[in-house]
Amino acid sequence: MTTASGTYTPKPGAAPLPRMIAAQAALETRMLLRNGEQLLLTVVIPTLLLVLFSSVDIVDTGSGKAVDFLAPGVLALAVMSTAFTGQAIATGFERRYGVLKRLASSPLPRWGLMTAKTASVLVTEVLQVILLTAIAFALGWSPHGNPAAVLLLLIVGTAAFSGLGLLMAGTLKAEATLAAANLVFLLLLVGGGVIVPLEKFGPAGQHVLGLLPISALSDGLRDVLQHGAGTPWGDLGILAVWAVAGLAAAGKFFRWE
Repeated sequence: MTTASGTYTPKPGAAPLPRMIAAQAALETRMLLRNGEQLLLTVVIPTLLLVLFSSVDIVDTGSGKAVDFLAPGVLALAVMSTAFTGQAIATGFERRYGVLKRLASSPLPRWGLMTAKTASVLVTEVLQVILLTAIAFALGWSPHGNPAAVLLLLIVGTAAFSGLGLLMAGTLKAEATLAAANLVFLLLLVGGGVIVPLEKFGPAGQHVLGLLPISALSDGLRDVLQHGAGTPWGDLGILAVWAVAGLAAAGKFFRWE
């Protein structure tokens, strides 16, 4: 603002909300990509699993090329590693060290902070999908199906895992979140249809494990990308239930201190 004398008077105030959210999202993304443990979970482990199990006949993945079965499951694992495991651990320690408390008192509203975290997760997932897809193509992957159905599965799956990750980070201590998130990651890696087909667990086990979000996302992506099926509404329904329940519980029980 210019006065009659030609000088400038300050006009303090918060930046526009979209700019604050974008700046926070960019910061969250840089912090995530600079964290060695996060990169191990989000990039290194899914890549190694895809390359190893596609190149070495360790697990019986049924007829056809192993990479055609494994690539959709590894994409689902990448979503879980970022939206659930990585976000739960990072947010849990931010809560412990008082970072969330300080951010909650800034001009950026709490829902804006959660939006920025979600945007950071989505940016990271885009990078993961590009990398894993390129590696899968190099290994001979031949995907089929509707890209829109794949995108819808990834978005709803991200919402489901984000809600569960924020619920864990907002209710448990940071050390407990670290242990629980990594344990859940390992258990779902083995029993979620990512590497080992659910049929290997018998009819009862297959029915129960099929209700898990990682199983629904893996099976849905596999139905579309491997078998060329249409939109897998059943798997989307399971993911939607987890997303609504997880986000609602996180919104109710999340503690900022």
